[in-house]
Amino acid sequence: MFGLNAKDTTLLIIVAILTMLAPFILNPFPEGSDLAQFNAGYPDLMQRFVIFGIFAIGFNILFGLTGYLSFGHAAFLGVGSYAAIWMMKLLTLNVIPAIIMSIVFAGLFALFVGFISLRRSGIYFSILTLAFAQMSYALAYSVLTPITGGETGLQLKSTDSPLLSNLAPGEIGRANLFGIDMRTSYELAVGDWLFTFNAGYYIAALVMLIGFYVSIRIFRSPFGMMLRAVKSNQQRMNYTGLNSKPYTLAAFVISGMYAGLAGGLMVAMDTQVGPERMFWTASGEVVLMAILGGVGTLIGPVLGAGLIKYMENIISKINSTILHDWFAFLPDGLEDAVVFILYPFIGKGWHLTLGIVFMLVVIFLPGGLVEGGQRIARLFRRKKSDDAAKTPAE
Repeated sequence: MFGLNAKDTTLLIIVAILTMLAPFILNPFPEGSDLAQFNAGYPDLMQRFVIFGIFAIGFNILFGLTGYLSFGHAAFLGVGSYAAIWMMKLLTLNVIPAIIMSIVFAGLFALFVGFISLRRSGIYFSILTLAFAQMSYALAYSVLTPITGGETGLQLKSTDSPLLSNLAPGEIGRANLFGIDMRTSYELAVGDWLFTFNAGYYIAALVMLIGFYVSIRIFRSPFGMMLRAVKSNQQRMNYTGLNSKPYTLAAFVISGMYAGLAGGLMVAMDTQVGPERMFWTASGEVVLMAILGGVGTLIGPVLGAGLIKYMENIISKINSTILHDWFAFLPDGLEDAVVFILYPFIGKGWHLTLGIVFMLVVIFLPGGLVEGGQRIARLFRRKKSDDAAKTPAE
């Protein structure tokens, strides 16, 4: 199917089903219940899941296949975002040209950065990419203020008059796909459950599925084999007479284009851009996504992106009042003690919880969440085979 083998086709179908049914899967608890706090099936968060999944998929093509660790990928995310917002301001509010321009500009910038940074490898390459990202952030924050909006960033305004959009005087434009507003949502109430189907989410999800399919083809292609050879032993590869530079540069550019695509989709969903998207913490976040999910795996980066964005948006919303409600059945002294112990790990302290999760994954699951899933699958297969062995033959 689509040029994929049976295993990859099954994986693609599973990801597609999970993506399309996300409003149901991410809202397992009824509205108004104490556990509704853990529901994640609202449009903004679902959009973040798939957009940062695209970001992590692209990063994994570079880091997972070649072993080159970039600390500057947020620069391409930011460049793609600025290209998209200017396309909406000047040409059209249709998201297609904006997304195309975000990919093009991010790819060109990645070509420039990669051509210089890939002259070195290892930690020197990582530091060079970090330097480019921080320089890009500084330029966007202060030097290029007429283009980037500086500290306040850019957004669609009533004074904008895109060439191909018919806006009334003083009207603020909205991003759309051939007239479909990205913010359009349909709510389905089933008993005590409320499911929201958002147009912007499904558009971003479709783009993510395409990006995921392309990454599978890259992983299984001869080009992907060459990238694995670079990661395995680049020096030995060079001794055979093969020049690895064009392959690593191509991987860097493709990875940057994925980041630009994610940046363009972020603008399509929320038409504002700020320089904070280019800060070094954003680059570190995508590294965490890849490692938590499983570096070099197909589905791992998407899982890692989902985990981090879930913790950022759900765990961070839990406060002491919610904790007291949960443990109200305990005696007063014990209730206060439990809340006192748990409080540093929620709310503004969600990074502490993330750090603990990251440590546990690195120590016990070096292959990330994918390795954890594989271990569970092997455990069930072993149990099934043991049960079959105990059954007497007829």
